[in-house]
Amino acid sequence: MFKKVVLFCFLAVFSVLSYGQSNFSQGQELFMGNNPAQAVVFLERALGEDPANALVYLYLGVVYEQLGRMDEAIAVYRRILPTAGNLSANVANNLGNVYFRRGDNTEAESFYTQAVNFDGNMSVAFLGRANTRIQAGNLLNAITDYERYLMLEPLSSQRGNIEQLINMIRSEIAAEEMRRVIAVEEERRLAEERQKLLDAVAASLQSAAEAGQTISVGSENIELYDWEIEPE
Repeated sequence: MFKKVVLFCFLAVFSVLSYGQSNFSQGQELFMGNNPAQAVVFLERALGEDPANALVYLYLGVVYEQLGRMDEAIAVYRRILPTAGNLSANVANNLGNVYFRRGDNTEAESFYTQAVNFDGNMSVAFLGRANTRIQAGNLLNAITDYERYLMLEPLSSQRGNIEQLINMIRSEIAAEEMRRVIAVEEERRLAEERQKLLDAVAASLQSAAEAGQTISVGSENIELYDWEIEPE
C-alpha cells in the first residue's frame, strides 16, 4: 500500500512538472536528447501556440531535417526568414544546407550568400558556400570562401584538409591555364603554317600563269612568246 502511495505521489509531481513545461521547452529537451521523433510533436504544438517565435521555427526545421522531411524543413525556414530578426543568418544558412544536400547548388549558394550578408562572421556559411562553389565549378571564388573560413576559424579541425584542397584547386587552375596557353600557341603555329602553304600555292599559280599567258580573241588564243629577230 505504501509503495502505491509513493508511486502515485511521484506520478502526480511528475505530471505537475510536465504540465508546467511549455511545449517548446519539452520539444527542446527532446531535441537536445537526440529524440527528434518525439520532439517534433511538441515543437509543432509550440509553433501553433506562438507562430511568430523564430526560435521555434529554427528548432522545428532542424528536427524535420533529422527526420528526412526536407520539404517541410524548407517550408518552415522560408516562412520565418523574412521576420527572423537576429536569427536570420542561422535560418538562411540552414536553407543553404538543405539545398546543398539536395544538390541544388544555385539555391544553396543563394542562401549561403544571404547568411553571410546577415552575419559576415558566420564561418559555417562561408564553408558551406565554398563547398557549393566547388560543386558548381566556381573554383576561384571557392578558394576565397575557404580562406575566409580559415581566417574566422584558425583552429578548425579541418584546416589541414582545407589547405590541401586549396593547393589542389590552385594546381588545377594553373594546369588549365597552361593547357589554354599551349592550345592558343598551337593554334597560332598551325595558322602560320597554313598561311605559308597558302602563300606558296598562290605564288606557284602566279608563276604558272605568267609563264603561259594568252590573249583570247574570238575562238582563238594568241600565245605570247619571246623571240629574237636576227639581222639579214
